[in-house]
Amino acid sequence: MKIESNKVVKIIYELEIGEENDKELLEIVQDDEPMVFIHGLSGLPEKFEEKLIGLQAEDEFEFSIDAEDGYGEPDPEAIIDFPIDNFKIENGQVPEGMLEIGNIIPFSNEDGGRMNGRIIEIGEDFVVLDFNHPLAGQKMHFKGKILEVRNASQSELDHGHVHGEGGVIH
Repeated sequence: MKIESNKVVKIIYELEIGEENDKELLEIVQDDEPMVFIHGLSGLPEKFEEKLIGLQAEDEFEFSIDAEDGYGEPDPEAIIDFPIDNFKIENGQVPEGMLEIGNIIPFSNEDGGRMNGRIIEIGEDFVVLDFNHPLAGQKMHFKGKILEVRNASQSELDHGHVHGEGGVIH
């Protein structure tokens, strides 16, 4: 069975970022916890899914995705200053360890969608958070293997995610 829209895909891979002569290994996904997703519904960059179309179980892949086809270039408007008072709890103190450079702080937008902001600067009266995707501006290099391809169930398609092993159990 070949990968196409609405197929459940199970893969292992290595992800490196950077330019060809200056790459940094960022992530390794192995057999014990493979990535499982519904092709076309994963939320992964379209170019990533496009590169897998037509592959089947046991096929290996290796490709690169430029920043503009991945998570885009960093948006300067996604870097936002917040008053430090926003992080204080009832006793007027910021919880210990919360405000450290690099920490990820979860937020909800006005529509209730979840967003994560990474702390990039802390001042006396403010905190600067970057809401860009962590891979924005990065060229990504993938090398991996297709472990399994199957039809998604109607329930999985209705819910928009894989059920069972490697997916959501409910």
